[in-house]
Amino acid sequence: MHKLLRQILKTGILPRHPCGQHGPRCDAEASKPTLAAELGRALAVRHVDSGSCNGCELEIQALGNAVYNLAAIGVRLVASPRHADILLVTGPVTRAMVDPLRAAHEAVPDPKRVVALGDCARGCGVYTPNYTTVGAVNRVVPVDLAIPGCPPSPETILEAFATLTRP
Repeated sequence: MHKLLRQILKTGILPRHPCGQHGPRCDAEASKPTLAAELGRALAVRHVDSGSCNGCELEIQALGNAVYNLAAIGVRLVASPRHADILLVTGPVTRAMVDPLRAAHEAVPDPKRVVALGDCARGCGVYTPNYTTVGAVNRVVPVDLAIPGCPPSPETILEAFATLTRP
């Protein structure tokens, strides 16, 4: 541990890059187009928690830290579904969240994408089937992409956003 601390004091903390290199931007990262460049603008994501345990929400929050830096690749979380391109849904849909989820889906302008994040949203989590839940997100709104994991890693979520923007 002392060796690591001495190295940090000598070189500073260097951010981790997707290509595995540290320090200045690597060639692979510099040449990789951002999602905003592919779309022509930033990708806006509206998150809806339809009854989850908050494990997936912690991973979504991790996307905003310095390691993953969601904003740097052209993805931002928005507060209103009217400003969103993607509806990111976590957790199984509880009976109380059926109407709010449908309302949020209708408020997202076309072309819209719906992502079911985590095993519970896909319908195979520990909370479904249950008397308080309707089940998977695709039973309430059409799902374009389902991301497996309990909870999925931030890298998996970023890869999913990239697949949604590819033609």
